[in-house]
Amino acid sequence: MTTADASDRPTPLSTPVSAGIVASLVGFTSSFAVVLTGLRAVGASPTEAASGLSALCLTQALGMMWLARRYRQPITLAWSTPGAALLAGTGVVVGGWPAAVGAFVTVGVLIVLTGLWPTLGAIVSKIPIPLAQAMLAGVLLPLCSAPVAAFAESPTRIAPVVIVWLVVLRFSARWAVPAAFAAAAAIIAADVIAGGTPIAGAELIPRVDWTIPQWSWQATIGIAVPLYIVTMASQNIPGTTVMASFGFRIPWRASMAVTGTGTVLGAFAGGHTINLAAISAALSANPAAHPDPTRRWTAAFTAGCSYLVLALLATALATLVAAAPAGVVETVAGLALLGTLAASLFGALEHASDREATVLTFLVAASGLTFAGIGSAFWALAVGLVVRAVLRRQSPTPTDTRATD
Repeated sequence: MTTADASDRPTPLSTPVSAGIVASLVGFTSSFAVVLTGLRAVGASPTEAASGLSALCLTQALGMMWLARRYRQPITLAWSTPGAALLAGTGVVVGGWPAAVGAFVTVGVLIVLTGLWPTLGAIVSKIPIPLAQAMLAGVLLPLCSAPVAAFAESPTRIAPVVIVWLVVLRFSARWAVPAAFAAAAAIIAADVIAGGTPIAGAELIPRVDWTIPQWSWQATIGIAVPLYIVTMASQNIPGTTVMASFGFRIPWRASMAVTGTGTVLGAFAGGHTINLAAISAALSANPAAHPDPTRRWTAAFTAGCSYLVLALLATALATLVAAAPAGVVETVAGLALLGTLAASLFGALEHASDREATVLTFLVAASGLTFAGIGSAFWALAVGLVVRAVLRRQSPTPTDTRATD
């Protein structure tokens, strides 16, 4: 058989199917700890956080299955990992968990409106990307520094997680965090066995905890607005760019309608936000999934099917995380967000003209400031916009010697 004959053979279905399974496993295992951390930070109980994780798996699964089949494109959805990190840095707002759920519903409505009303999308696009990236970087900094503090407290538990992450990262970046979680799971299991407090079987059964949303202006300003901005700037817009790089044009209005509606419905069960995927989208849309672009939609559809299975495991994994020794889960979450932190810092400081505004935005976000019941993410963006507007009003002169490097 000639090389040409071999290359003309149809690619077996297992290729896009395996690509979809890998995309779902990498997306889930690399960031579900961040989601649980974020939901717990804004007031969810362990069972409510587990319910939220299940809801996110279910809504994004159904959404990507419908979009992929309807448009015959590998349109992959994901939860907002940067958004979950933002929640972890925000903390409990006035009104507690029901108010946070109300903010999630608001975000979903805003996403739907973005698809239906182009003016809203235009307004969002006017927010300087460096400021949005600086805000996100500031929120991520305490989370990414958690492994350092955890190592100082318990080096024997944290060191194996970091070592496994580093070794696997040397050979395969996409599997580094899943491997770190596997190491963390072994440590958690050993700790549970040594402590003599086995996990009850009832705690592993999938369940959904419904929450009646409430609305407060503090939650709307402190959670909904920053979460919407981060989701659009760090997920939806990059997601369309990634797909375009592989020759696919995302059906924008339909995608916003599906992800926004899914966010609203999932919020009642505790989910925060679903959106277009970026990194996992590349796993389903690249030629390795299938040489024929018209067949790659199968990979996204398979990823959706895989998330339906993962939704059944969410409660068990959340129970395992809840039983973890102090610092172990925080270490996994911090390692998972290192790449996002690096990208955010690069995007924030790339342009020298806005450097003062972005640095101040970063510092305010990293401070964890809470004022008038509103978290630091909103105040960071507000300070950055004001400083940027003031400095941009100054006309540069030949004698201006402000350092820009």
